Amino acid sequence: MPQRERIPSSWTPDPSTGKADGAPSVHLSCDDVTLPFRFSFEAVRPNVFRTTFTSDTHPKPPHPSVPHAETKLDGVQPAVTSSEKHTKIQIGDVIANVDYAGETPLLSVAFEGQSPILQDVPNRSYAVNGDGVAHYTRYNRGTLHMGLGEKAAPMDLSGRRFQLSATDSFGYDVHRTDPLYKNIPLLINATPQGCIATFSTSHTRGEYSIGSEMDGMWGFYKVYRQDYGGLEEYIITGKTLKDIVRTYADLAGYPLLVPRWAFGYLSGGMKYSMLDNPPAGEALIEMANKMKEHDIPCSAYQMSSGYTVAEKPPKNRNVFTWNRHRFPDPEGWIKEYHKLGMRLIANVKPYLIASHPEYQKLKEAGGLFLDPLTKQAAVTKLWSAGGGERDDGGHIDFTSAAGFKWWYEGIKKLAEEGIDCMWNDNNEYTIPDDDWECALDLDLPSFQIPDGLEKRPQIGIWGRSLHTELHGKASHDALIAVNPDVRPFVLTRSATAGTLRYACSSWSGDNTTSWDSMRGSTALSLTAGVCLMQCYGHDIGGFEGPQPSPELLLRWIQLGIYSPRFAINCFKTGEDNSVGDVIEPWMYPSITHLVRKTIKRRYALIPYIYSLSLESHQIATPPQRWIGWGYESDPEVWKLLDGETQYWLGDSMLIGGVFEAGASKAKIYLPKASDDDEGYLNLNAPYQYLEAGQWVELDAEWHGSGIPVLGKVGGAIPIGRDVQVLSPGEKENVADLPLDDYRAVEIFPDQKTSRNGKWHETTWYEDDGISVATKNRISSYTISFTATESEIKVKFARDESLGFEAPWKTLVIVLPPGDQRAVVSDDGKTVLPLGVNEQGRKQFELK
Repeated sequence: MPQRERIPSSWTPDPSTGKADGAPSVHLSCDDVTLPFRFSFEAVRPNVFRTTFTSDTHPKPPHPSVPHAETKLDGVQPAVTSSEKHTKIQIGDVIANVDYAGETPLLSVAFEGQSPILQDVPNRSYAVNGDGVAHYTRYNRGTLHMGLGEKAAPMDLSGRRFQLSATDSFGYDVHRTDPLYKNIPLLINATPQGCIATFSTSHTRGEYSIGSEMDGMWGFYKVYRQDYGGLEEYIITGKTLKDIVRTYADLAGYPLLVPRWAFGYLSGGMKYSMLDNPPAGEALIEMANKMKEHDIPCSAYQMSSGYTVAEKPPKNRNVFTWNRHRFPDPEGWIKEYHKLGMRLIANVKPYLIASHPEYQKLKEAGGLFLDPLTKQAAVTKLWSAGGGERDDGGHIDFTSAAGFKWWYEGIKKLAEEGIDCMWNDNNEYTIPDDDWECALDLDLPSFQIPDGLEKRPQIGIWGRSLHTELHGKASHDALIAVNPDVRPFVLTRSATAGTLRYACSSWSGDNTTSWDSMRGSTALSLTAGVCLMQCYGHDIGGFEGPQPSPELLLRWIQLGIYSPRFAINCFKTGEDNSVGDVIEPWMYPSITHLVRKTIKRRYALIPYIYSLSLESHQIATPPQRWIGWGYESDPEVWKLLDGETQYWLGDSMLIGGVFEAGASKAKIYLPKASDDDEGYLNLNAPYQYLEAGQWVELDAEWHGSGIPVLGKVGGAIPIGRDVQVLSPGEKENVADLPLDDYRAVEIFPDQKTSRNGKWHETTWYEDDGISVATKNRISSYTISFTATESEIKVKFARDESLGFEAPWKTLVIVLPPGDQRAVVSDDGKTVLPLGVNEQGRKQFELK
């Protein structure tokens, strides 16, 4: 990339802004007529500031990935102190200084009484770089940097350089490949003293160097480089990661509700939908029946794009078409699949190969990008048939009314046929030329063209990732049009910050089969979570590469059931490049019973995992969390920044892993919140209690106790049936599924007596599992308990005041294995002993 860096200097207050005296903002203009740039800095929330660095040639992002934040200080009165060349803004304990006495504006942000946590590089802070800009800040060495959507492991991004772009990284190396599939320029810097995040609203490409480069004159620095346009950047401050993520959600939008059924096992594999003999539809019915034969619950099948492959040469993938040999009666086949208890997730790709039956129609309507050199629809090579095979075609231009409508109508038809989820795949927009032009004639309230930008239709300035966002919106809106009372389920491979307002789930793309790939996957999950991809997972067993060994497959499933999205999907290229091979949960008879047991445990855990999803929707707390989340005062967690070997699942479960063949032990650190921390309970044999603040080595035989899973003493997890159930809001039950009318809660009391008689409290959430957000009613359920050496006292509160009434009417209390104490009610409820279950755990029914 050529460097054409120029630094506007000599800044003075801009009188044209009409800024009132005492307003918490700074507006400057550059006196250099050859670089007529403008700079602004303003408080928009008590803990959020916005910086812009723009000119007529370098405008603000024309379609920012988050809505423009109006100033809302919630009654907080900032203290503003200004002089001729300096402005200080203090809001609470956050102090922002803008000094413009030197060559460039110099911003610093600090918590009161501390050194700045964000500080611009003097004389180089804001630079023009060709068609784009760059922002240079000091690099805080020895601290945690995380975010940027989805980046190669480890979780800590410090000392590395990343492309801000997205590509189809088939078979990527989880520790080295860059870029991957997402473009979300949110960078968080976390320290024990506090956190700060910077977020650019641009959809264009760029790069972030996070201390990977330094200079004897400039020192250690971070630099954000944006290929096109001017800078609009939000700065978020907070004491903890939780503060940062929730505030970011206030700006970008909270994670969407996910249908409850989607937290079950999702099956997939390219092979089945590519079969001609037997036809794919028949093979998929047989596969669903095998799930039942093996007593393995499964909630949905991911239909890879084989169902769209043309029956006659050229056998390319034609989105929104059906191969009528493989699926003679799509609607009838979908109904049969639903009767087997499995939903359908259809793969759809936002491009057309030139042989597509509607390519010429869409081309003539202006639904594809324009090549300014040929004045014709832009043509590029696109994946068309088997692994690595390609043909000429064009991407859909979602800023065109024709392209958006064509996609919208195609999704509507699939939904009307009965498809349950749209799988927006291959939507990275890996086009070869940023000078291709967009139509910009889309008529939507959310899509406005700033003055002057209608004359700049190039993809570069608007950003190719803009189309990933609008792709998500078109799928989302079409689903709502067909089923307005059902929450839309769009699964997206690529994503921007804006895409997540329309797509409720994502995954890490086309990973590979290896122990290393499994190890690095958790780091990607933790990074995704802080960027609001909170229903996220991986293709368990590996999408590409060799088949996993029995040990690797079982380890991966053991780990995978503790992620929000649990899917086994692959395309194992082999001798038949079109069909490939598939991972099946029964493929190794010697471990099928263990796979079944593990997947059933996943289903039992759905009330807990689904509650975390409802919490995510309400307050943006990710289900999977870095080991230091909530334990920032423990100095040991700041040494555990790779995010690869352990994490929190909610507040109550600490999950480890085993990442090498033949290992029978696993080490895990037990974070300590304070001196009153009551420690942990090993949820696997020998079920020992363990003190917080130490490293422990646990038994972890792959065919025995499995990976480390610990309960936080004082915590609790709600559980349900270990099979697929009917969500309370579903009006039909074509598969004759059991009702969700059983609820138990596994509690983790102190081994002896709760310290100082403390009562522990856990609240979980439930709703009807299917309604759209505007009509959804979320109820809460709170279990409280305290322990003595002889008994455990419990209290239970059921708040269904918002209107949702759960179908279960009693609650079963489940004690840890070997715990012989009695359970008694402290609030007058009847407690009925139920004996010991098959895991040797005492149970009590709370009426």
